[in-house]
Amino acid sequence: MVTSPHVLASEAGARVLREGGNALEACIATGAAIAVLYPHFCGLGGDAVWIVADPDGRRTCFLGIGQAARQLPARSGNEAGIPLRGAGSTLTSACVVDSWGHAHAYSVRHWGGTRTFASLLDDAVGFAKDGFPVTASQAFWLDFRKAEAVSWPGFTEVFMPGGTAPEVGAIFRQPQLARTLERLAEDGPRAFYEGLLAQAIADGLRAAGSPLTAADLAETRTREEAPASLVYRGVELLAPPPPTQGVTTLAIMGILAHFDLTELEAGSADHLHLCVEAVKQAFLDRHGIADPDVSEQRVDAILDPGHLAARAQAIDIAQAQAWPHVFRTGDTVFFGATDAEGRSVSVLQSTYFDWGSGVVVGDTGILWQNRGAAFSLDPGHPNVLAPGKRPFYTLNPGMGLRNGRPTLIYGTQGADGQPQTLAMLLTRLIDFGEDPAQALAGPRFLLGKTFSDSRDSLKLEVDAGEAVFETLASRGHLLSPLPAQSPIAGQAGIIRVNADGTLDGAHDPRGDGTAIAVSDDMSPAK
Repeated sequence: MVTSPHVLASEAGARVLREGGNALEACIATGAAIAVLYPHFCGLGGDAVWIVADPDGRRTCFLGIGQAARQLPARSGNEAGIPLRGAGSTLTSACVVDSWGHAHAYSVRHWGGTRTFASLLDDAVGFAKDGFPVTASQAFWLDFRKAEAVSWPGFTEVFMPGGTAPEVGAIFRQPQLARTLERLAEDGPRAFYEGLLAQAIADGLRAAGSPLTAADLAETRTREEAPASLVYRGVELLAPPPPTQGVTTLAIMGILAHFDLTELEAGSADHLHLCVEAVKQAFLDRHGIADPDVSEQRVDAILDPGHLAARAQAIDIAQAQAWPHVFRTGDTVFFGATDAEGRSVSVLQSTYFDWGSGVVVGDTGILWQNRGAAFSLDPGHPNVLAPGKRPFYTLNPGMGLRNGRPTLIYGTQGADGQPQTLAMLLTRLIDFGEDPAQALAGPRFLLGKTFSDSRDSLKLEVDAGEAVFETLASRGHLLSPLPAQSPIAGQAGIIRVNADGTLDGAHDPRGDGTAIAVSDDMSPAK
């Protein structure tokens, strides 16, 4: 089974499985396709974080995270912060293509993969060259940013040809990106970082005003590291280590483990209140997450059972606590796959904000990320900007193991909202026994500011019900209603491997995606 935010990307991965490929090969095809089909949320100029596990006991993370330029621009000390858009935000290299290459090599080495890297880009090349129907999501985010997008270098020529934003359903082509993908198919993933294509990318970045150089591209490499883990109700949850916020998701679940949620009703005020308050407690430890090469990371301390118990004891079941945390925005895509052998992959791929930096690199068609804006300029902050450093990362795909075998593959879009959405999904799946489609359809919340509401309020979808709103308000929550199935609540995906080997899966009804299953005879299955 494959799940992704776009049916064509899911089908690209399902085709690989149908032809006998493994879950890593399927995810490379899906990831390349979605980089074309969802340009507002991810692309070749971004990063990716992977969790990989199999029934033989292998479990690992691929951290495809670009590092800051070695030669950063001089600063006067008077800046309010790093620019959120434009060349000033293109401070980190892009590692997603290298992560595809790393995944491909791992597939060959450990899972007997036989598909060529080039063949896994076929669908992506076709979508870029021949075009695809514009989704409602792409049209929304282009309309939302069109006033500022006219000032982004090279943006309108690629994404608003003729100065007009394409409408939903219009065929959208990216011929420059198609040529870049064809070069990668011919020369391999490292062509993005070394050689003629890499030099063209470096030249385009320099012309746009970015400090990134060819040397920065050549230095960019995916790191393979052990995942962080925590056992919740008998399911071992895996999350990527720092500099990602994966440990925050695990801490939330470790706090919730001290409450018997089965005595509650899924989606009730009590359920929501406990999840919200657990998020607040876990976020108290998030400020120190940064590049472990530079700042010591206290993963063991954060996940220490005694520490989590103390956090749980600090929750008042009748009263909301304040939410004094800095808001981080960001958009991304989640996709995942499991194959006939139970080998499973969970991936988040991102250019940080919707449309990233807005900078299109030369004539490559590559939209570069603005992940450099995630750094701080405070010299005392663990996440302070420094040459060659990786920024704090909101991406945290997840996987759950039961008896050492993958049983849940999950993840979501949403920056700060990712751990919050995952808390709701995991409690619905594990504590309340809902299937993936039910869990994804349930009302969700989002704490903190959003682009549509600058208050640090508790955003809650209205289908939670009037009684839930009233009860939460009586406990001191400052509430802001969201429409039912609001895109602000994130686009998540889930695959569940059941004990009998059958599969359940879905992608979020808040987006354009789907899960596609492939049956034992490799034909499409319900």
